[in-house]
Amino acid sequence: MDTAAAETVQPCPECGAEIRGESRFPSWCAVCDWNVDPERPEEKRGRLAEARRAQARRHGERLLAELAAGGTLKARGDSSARLAFAVALAVHALTLALTAGGVWFLVGSRGGWGMLPGAFLLALGWSLRPRFDRLPENTPVLRRADAPELFALVDEVARVAGTRGVDAVVVDSEINASVQSYGLRGRRLLTLGLPFWEILTPQQRIALLGHEMGHFVNGDTRHGFVVGTAQRSLATWYHYFAPVGADALDDTDVFTVILNLLYVVPRLLVRGMLTVLDGLTLRSTQRAEYLADRTAARVGSTRAALELMERLLISDSAAVVLQRETNLSALKGPRGGRDRREAAGRADELWQRLAAELASVPERERERLRRVGALRGHSVDSTHPPTHLRHACLLIGEDVPPAVVTDDERERRIAGELAAARTKVARQILQDGYQ
Repeated sequence: MDTAAAETVQPCPECGAEIRGESRFPSWCAVCDWNVDPERPEEKRGRLAEARRAQARRHGERLLAELAAGGTLKARGDSSARLAFAVALAVHALTLALTAGGVWFLVGSRGGWGMLPGAFLLALGWSLRPRFDRLPENTPVLRRADAPELFALVDEVARVAGTRGVDAVVVDSEINASVQSYGLRGRRLLTLGLPFWEILTPQQRIALLGHEMGHFVNGDTRHGFVVGTAQRSLATWYHYFAPVGADALDDTDVFTVILNLLYVVPRLLVRGMLTVLDGLTLRSTQRAEYLADRTAARVGSTRAALELMERLLISDSAAVVLQRETNLSALKGPRGGRDRREAAGRADELWQRLAAELASVPERERERLRRVGALRGHSVDSTHPPTHLRHACLLIGEDVPPAVVTDDERERRIAGELAAARTKVARQILQDGYQ
């Protein structure tokens, strides 16, 4: 794939400094930051969402300042986490009380009038019960027998991180990676987004695995069973108290208006509980991300962990490439056996085109994205510290060499184990589009 572009040279309109760049990327001035962020998207967030992001940034800055001053990221009697645990237990106690009330009505009524409220309370308690996560459907799931080399690498990374490996690996189309527990026995799941995995070097992949295994080591109250399921229960309550109708107060149905007015107070209470629980767990979540980054550096090296951060900054470019490939595939829509074979070939080649496109991004454009990230407070989501703060955290202290390395032969075997999933996910992206 030819990714070459014409070089452009122009003076900066602000300070007059010479600007050199490529026609496929925005021109900007490294001296005065002219046009460093030409898009400046106006994100439509509510006041609560904006306050949440600001709070996340403040927590990230404070934790980084503590570390820079010689402190430690280890939790020391985190009162917020304990209070969040207590709030979560109160939410589950309400669910238990509703269930017990339903049983009391059913037993006490002996087939009388209490059967109706008893059945209602039992159904409500059942819908609010703590739920265990399950394996996702319609997504490739790999077990140890399917990918022994990949699992062996994960196990090696996990041992260095100080934990055990995973029980399953899910491969999907997200530009991300994550871990979670699932099922009654608390089995471990690693989710690898192939668009992200494919743009990483082998050592960056090891750093990524180290980061994800670090979450099992360092803990995150928000993702624990008690707090996590309490948040889901509150989200269910919030859904139950949603206004009926598109514009409830203007509805001509008096009953609907009254019902929605009755919903206002409990809906606000539930929303307040969700906000409180979110705020109480935010600092521990930020700490967990910093600690996971440290684990990534310890496993894959400081350099690989820093490079991983830069890959996060150009993830939007990966999304653009995938959407472009989807559009091209739609224009060529299969109309016969030959076209179907061509479509299959495009699916198999998608990852090479994606990796080549992102590898061709010059250092000047990467620097611009770093500056944009700092200006916007870029983060994976509002629970993560801004990426530039995570980058700065890794620079504190001495460089750490890699504890886990791989070689071409091992990479080839892992690629073979992922081959079927790579083709399936690529076809899904080309057929259904990348969102």
